Amino acid sequence: MLLPFASDGSVDWPSFRGLLGRTTEAGLTPAVNMDTGYVNLLDDATRVEVLRQTHDALGGLPFVAGAFVADRPGDAFDRDAYLARCEEIRTLGATPVLFQSYGLAHQPDEAIVSNYRSIASECDRFIGFELGEVFAPFGKIYNLQVYQSLMETPECIGAKHSSLEREPEWERLALRNSIRPDFHVYTGNDLAIDMIAYGSDYLLGLSAFAPDAFARRDALWEAGDAGWNQLNDLLQYLGFLAFRPPTPAYKHAAAMFLHARGWLHSSATHPDSPQRGAADQELLAQIAVLVDAASR
Repeated sequence: MLLPFASDGSVDWPSFRGLLGRTTEAGLTPAVNMDTGYVNLLDDATRVEVLRQTHDALGGLPFVAGAFVADRPGDAFDRDAYLARCEEIRTLGATPVLFQSYGLAHQPDEAIVSNYRSIASECDRFIGFELGEVFAPFGKIYNLQVYQSLMETPECIGAKHSSLEREPEWERLALRNSIRPDFHVYTGNDLAIDMIAYGSDYLLGLSAFAPDAFARRDALWEAGDAGWNQLNDLLQYLGFLAFRPPTPAYKHAAAMFLHARGWLHSSATHPDSPQRGAADQELLAQIAVLVDAASR
């Protein structure tokens, strides 16, 4: 879920609630306070308000939310802060997605596994998250041994993989199939959104641009309709444009795209988030017309 902003720099809560409604109407589960929601740039009050607004708007429908703990290189793992974030989310009936931090992820392998299992001892259900450094400097892609340890932690029901590379995700799928078939490998590869064809689920920033089109694509795939290829290719074209370097500027592309679709009042973003150039606006508007037609 993108967190929309108004032109005056305030959060556009009515548009946010509208996006939540469109997402659930499409049959997708909203993910809030994630990278697409600027979670690492939000103050505590806004982060908590996102959770409250989501809970109120969904009326008991499920959602997942990022559990983010800000720290600096060299900081120790802050278990208490992670547990507090998880409790905020679980209290509202949602599932935490454990964002990486320097203290959680930039440690020796044994310490990383110990950190996650320390959280698991107090949080009975969560989703892990590997985030490439192209998205955020505190991100880290784990080696396969660490990933297997996460998979062998019962409280970890799945993990998002955002390396933007196919091969490590294929390795994780093979591991999943061999040791824990109920584990969800959530692709975060916005440059290869066809990873669902290999067995991944998805937790994609790109799906925030067009939850209706993703739902349509998924239905075509489930039905064995070859038309899914054409819609997938269109969405991938959008992904290549939106997620080119600098990768974090994709959130501005999302705001421009959703504004072009008439889903937002403004294409403004968080003031500290990277911006795209004006030329993108025309391209995104053209793709929006195609996506709208294909989603019907």
